[in-house]
Amino acid sequence: MTEPKPARERLEEVFLIEGMHCASCVARIEKGLARLPGVAGASVNLATREARVTFDPSMVSPQAIRARVVQLGYAALDLPAPAVANTAPSNAPQTRRLAVAALLTAPVFVISMFHLRFPGNELLMLALTTPVVFWAGAEFFAGAWRGLKRGSADMNTLIAIGTGTAYGTSAAATLAPQVFSGAGTAHPHVYYEAAAMITTLILLGRHLEDRARARTTAAITSLLEREPPTALVERDGTECEVPVDRIASGDIVVIRPGARVPVDGQIIDGTSELDESLVTGEPLPVARGPGDPVMAGTVNTTGAFRFRATRVGHQTTLRQIVRLVQEAQASKAPVARLADAVSGWFVGAVLVVAMLTLAGWLAAGAPLALALVFFTSVLIISCPCALGLATPTAVMAATGRAAAHGILIRGGAAIELAGRVDTIILDKTGTVTLGRPAVRDIATAPGWTAEAVLALAGAVERQSEHPVGRAIAAAASDATHMPPPAKVSDFEAIKGFGAFAKVEGRSVLVGSRRLLEERGITTAPDLIPPADATATVVHVAVDGAHVAMLMLTDPPKPSSPEAVRDLRALGLRVLLVTGDAEPAARAVAAQVGIDEVHASALPADKVALVAGLQRDGRRVAMVGDGINDAPALARADVGIAIGAGADVAIEAADITLVGGDLRAVVAAIRLSRRAMRVIRQNLFWAFFYNAACIPLAAGALYPLSGFVLNPMIAGGAMAFSSVSVMLNSLRLARNSSCDSG
Repeated sequence: MTEPKPARERLEEVFLIEGMHCASCVARIEKGLARLPGVAGASVNLATREARVTFDPSMVSPQAIRARVVQLGYAALDLPAPAVANTAPSNAPQTRRLAVAALLTAPVFVISMFHLRFPGNELLMLALTTPVVFWAGAEFFAGAWRGLKRGSADMNTLIAIGTGTAYGTSAAATLAPQVFSGAGTAHPHVYYEAAAMITTLILLGRHLEDRARARTTAAITSLLEREPPTALVERDGTECEVPVDRIASGDIVVIRPGARVPVDGQIIDGTSELDESLVTGEPLPVARGPGDPVMAGTVNTTGAFRFRATRVGHQTTLRQIVRLVQEAQASKAPVARLADAVSGWFVGAVLVVAMLTLAGWLAAGAPLALALVFFTSVLIISCPCALGLATPTAVMAATGRAAAHGILIRGGAAIELAGRVDTIILDKTGTVTLGRPAVRDIATAPGWTAEAVLALAGAVERQSEHPVGRAIAAAASDATHMPPPAKVSDFEAIKGFGAFAKVEGRSVLVGSRRLLEERGITTAPDLIPPADATATVVHVAVDGAHVAMLMLTDPPKPSSPEAVRDLRALGLRVLLVTGDAEPAARAVAAQVGIDEVHASALPADKVALVAGLQRDGRRVAMVGDGINDAPALARADVGIAIGAGADVAIEAADITLVGGDLRAVVAAIRLSRRAMRVIRQNLFWAFFYNAACIPLAAGALYPLSGFVLNPMIAGGAMAFSSVSVMLNSLRLARNSSCDSG
């Protein structure tokens, strides 16, 4: 019997692509890369210019992938450094070309529009238009030539043919008017203003796109600017100022009033209030003292403190947020598949339509000059720029705005799915409640004291990450007159039930009554759970005997009732799921306004609940913060993790709430719905624009009304369509985006 082959390792290569101008470029690059042996997937984002290629390193190298991009006629560049990533690059040459083009085009436009006739007027327009078309617009002809060499066509092809045709026929009419004598006119019309204005307007459109693109990444820029360049570090008993990138884990960092926290860490001494708004979205300063965590990018307000660095460099919360947002902005929403499919053949179809338009009008007996006007207008007005920008610009704006509210959305797919959910499941502990339960009371069996029970249970739970476990460990630490046990071994976290360990040789089990029963431990008859349904009961067994019962309380977060009310207002069905017993679960649910409760749920039960709802046709979002929630987060249509929770839960989620406020769930769903509306508007406009304008440009109204769409107007309409899509997407970046449905 042969052994199965090991799964092939897959890596991801991420780089920038220069030279793309439309959705057809994106489709060509993705198809070209996908044909390489060993490439499992390729995704190119027109708005960010970023390519992400998943590949098998045993079959293809990153160098071969980039070489393929160059072979296709584009440039493959390294990503910029994190400090400047996703910021708008300086494009002085393009700005200079736009300025010169506008300066030279203005007199051509005036002469043409006001029909000014004077000796040499056409020669003057020829002299002014030539540098506009062939210097300012050189990139269009260069791009068209590259496409011709590789046997393909894109936006540059359409623009080059359109402006070249308008310029060429006008130059011929000026320098050799006898060419048009067969058309029955002694003074053929010239279209210098069309050639010049088309070039200038398209350059203006690209300039405005670049500026709008920079605005979509403003949230990332703001985050990166919050990281100070230097910090005060204690070394060898003295304070010294060092660059942030040279801070090491374990260093003692000194923070004074008004200073920014440079890296993540834990306060050693001192107290203050920190402004965490840019990282968590919380508007009010948060009190911090010894033992509390601090995050890079937060601002100290009044006090002074020292903290020990725990996560530095790219490991800090701030850098991780930036990385997640960058990845999200480079991703695609599934709805973009329609645009990708269309753009693959769109330019070729436009060229065919333009040629048929020219041939059809000539066959109908139209003058060559008129037929060329229709031909040029079809080419210029059909550029699929808006189609390629419709989805990625909305995703960029939405994820950037969400990050400013402490909401990390993994990408376009998460936005699309979150916008469609109709059911939301909320974990209780740490999600609906504060997640900081405290031991309120202890009932012990004869022969045991509360202090002795806490010493053993606390020793076990010091190894646990569960909020209940941390509460028991904290209660044990408060009992300072009891020395901590010296030796803990064989620790086992029993998901959904509790924990087990050997403490100084004694077997200690801490968890639910169900756990004790499954281990064959009989509960003590005098240890009966209290009637107070708001308490969470944890049982302790030592060496197979039930010895104590701990009562813990964990009140709801103050914002939870409002969040639940708002979720209902959005039309969502809201459920509460928890591993706690039914009475405690229903007590919390009643306080926050939830009717449907699923208690005593193990991780598998949570997954089954999600799957059952999905089988019933529901689109389900799961919100949780613990290891127990990770399977359900992964199974749900949308997993939403509380940022203060376990790393494994965050990794399994599609959306992470950095601050932990449940109202951010409402904001995330509202923003996702709003983003999907904008995407649909953008796609509708892009398709409608082309569907309506191509027949108009081809002269559909000319036989009825004599209407002729000037190629100059066509160029302006094409540029406006792209800019309008960008501006519509930027509505998502306004402050109200996360606050209104």
